[in-house]
Amino acid sequence: MSLPRSLCVGALDEIANQLGLAEIQSAELTSAMDGSTVGVHRVLGGPASASGVTIVYVAMTVEAFGLDSHMMFAFTPETSAVPHFTIDSVNAGEHYAFHLDLIPRIDPGANLGYLDHCFTPLTEAHDGAAEIEGLTRAHLAPRQWQLMSAWMLAHRADQGAFANIGPTVDAYRDHWLGLVRNGVPAALTSSVTPDQLRVRDRANRAAIFSPDVDPVWAQVDRLLGADVSADIQQSLRTAGTTA
Repeated sequence: MSLPRSLCVGALDEIANQLGLAEIQSAELTSAMDGSTVGVHRVLGGPASASGVTIVYVAMTVEAFGLDSHMMFAFTPETSAVPHFTIDSVNAGEHYAFHLDLIPRIDPGANLGYLDHCFTPLTEAHDGAAEIEGLTRAHLAPRQWQLMSAWMLAHRADQGAFANIGPTVDAYRDHWLGLVRNGVPAALTSSVTPDQLRVRDRANRAAIFSPDVDPVWAQVDRLLGADVSADIQQSLRTAGTTA
């Protein structure tokens, strides 16, 4: 198993096992250029009485391009204040890259208690990653950083550094699983209603997965075709939501 696949799928499998999630949708992804199979788009979920988490996983591997890309988002219910979890990992030629984060569900700038409960415990892992030799901070647009959390890790890496980020991913994943199991204290979310959580989540996802915000979608368009790319974007915007 490749390093990017192992990093992403390892987190996915642990989450699915811990929360009792199962595959509810799977579709092969094919090249728009020659029709060859280049990946998979999977959705995992569980019964409504369980955690309510829904995972979207997208893999694209094209040996001719030297591309091996694996991305997963674990979405909490649309009226939950528990952050979403994401990890994506990529090998492109001789270069590796990864992105790891918990995505806030309410305005952290106006809810310090929420920030401290959900994100401050990640500080040691976040700062420790900066000490890994061979990591270089990714060049993202300011609004991409703003849409996520201040604890987001987005780095390019050499092979040695990439092989050493597993414990950081585990720390983020395990903290997030604790939030899923225990929830966020009601006193820390009293400023928002379930309806406000739902509206903010839909707007936040629409921005995160907008081709206008993230230029990676132009590359996905070229590889898979615009229609399939749009279907994946829609899946990420709506997974686990109600009509």
